[in-house]
Amino acid sequence: MNLQLVEVYVPKKNYHFVVEKLRSFSREGTWKEEESHDERILIRMIISSDYVEEVLNYLETVSRASEGFETILFPVHTYFSHLTIQKEEQPKEELPEEEEEEEEKRKFLRASRQELKHTVEEKSELTLNYTLLVIFSAIVATAGFMKDDTAVVIGAMAIAPLIGPAISMGFATVLGDLKHLGKAAFTLFAGVFVIVLISAIFGFFFVNGTESSQYINRTEVTLADFFLALAAGAAGAMSILNRLSSNLVGVMVAVALLPPVITFGMSIGQALWTDTYGAFLLIMTNITCIVLSAVIIFFISGVRPVRWKDESMISVSRLVSIFFISIIAAIIFVIIFIGF
Repeated sequence: MNLQLVEVYVPKKNYHFVVEKLRSFSREGTWKEEESHDERILIRMIISSDYVEEVLNYLETVSRASEGFETILFPVHTYFSHLTIQKEEQPKEELPEEEEEEEEKRKFLRASRQELKHTVEEKSELTLNYTLLVIFSAIVATAGFMKDDTAVVIGAMAIAPLIGPAISMGFATVLGDLKHLGKAAFTLFAGVFVIVLISAIFGFFFVNGTESSQYINRTEVTLADFFLALAAGAAGAMSILNRLSSNLVGVMVAVALLPPVITFGMSIGQALWTDTYGAFLLIMTNITCIVLSAVIIFFISGVRPVRWKDESMISVSRLVSIFFISIIAAIIFVIIFIGF
C-alpha cells in the first residue's frame, strides 16, 4: 500500500471544524498535531494514496474560503506502528460488496488530481532545457534518416521531450482548462516547429535522406499508425497516473511523433510536396490519437475538475473532447474515401 504524509497548517479559528472533518477521512495509523508560532496549528496525517485526493480536495476548498491554510504533500517510503503491525498479522476479512467495488475503482488512479496537475504543468513548460533537447533530438534523428540507421533514430527518440506537452493536452482537456491546453499545445507545436526547421535545412542541403526506409515509411498513414499512436498516448497517461518514470514511455510517444516530423521537414527542404502532405497527415493523426487516448485514460481514471458546480468547465471539456474526436473522424474519412 502506498502511503503519503499530508501536512496542513490550519488557522486556530478554523481548527475545530477542520479537524472534525479530517477525522472522517480514512487514515492509516495515527496523526499528530503541533502548535506553530504564527497562530496556526500543524496537522500531520498518514493516509493511503487512494484517499489523498479526497483530503486534498477538501483542503483546497477550505483554503479558498479562508486565509492562512497551507498544505504540503510528502511521499512516505516506510511507516509502521504497533497498530499497523497488529493489523498486518490479523487475517484479512472480506469487504462488503460496496466497499469492494469502491476499492477496485480506486486502484486505477494512483496519484491525486493535485499531484497530476503539478506534474503535467511542469512537463508542459517551454523551457531552455526542453528547447535544447528538441534541437539535439532533431539533429540526431535527421542524421539517422540520412544514414538510414535505426539505432541512431531510436537514440534521438530517447532524448526527445515530446511526451510532456502531448499528455498535458489530454489532461487539460479532461479538466476543461483551456488556458493550460493552449499552453501545452504551444509548447508541443513549438517543439515540432524547431524539428521541422532543422530537418528542412538538412533536407535542403542533403538529398540522400529521402531515399532511406526511415523516410519512406513515414510518407503515408496506415492502420498500424492509429494503433501505435493510441497505445503511445495511453501509455503516456498511465505513466503519469502511476508516477512511473516517463523516459521509456517517452520513447514510445516519440516513435509516433519524431520520425514523421523529420520526414515532413526533409520533404519541405527538397520540395517533395506529395511526401509533405503524407507526412503532415501522419503527424496530425498521431497527435490527435495520442491526445484522445490520454483523454480517455484520464477520464475513466476519475480525473475531474474540483468544482463540478462550474458547468462551463464541464461543457468546455466535453466540447474540446468532441473536437478531437471530430478531427480523427475527418482524418479517417480522408484516408478511406480519398484513398491516400
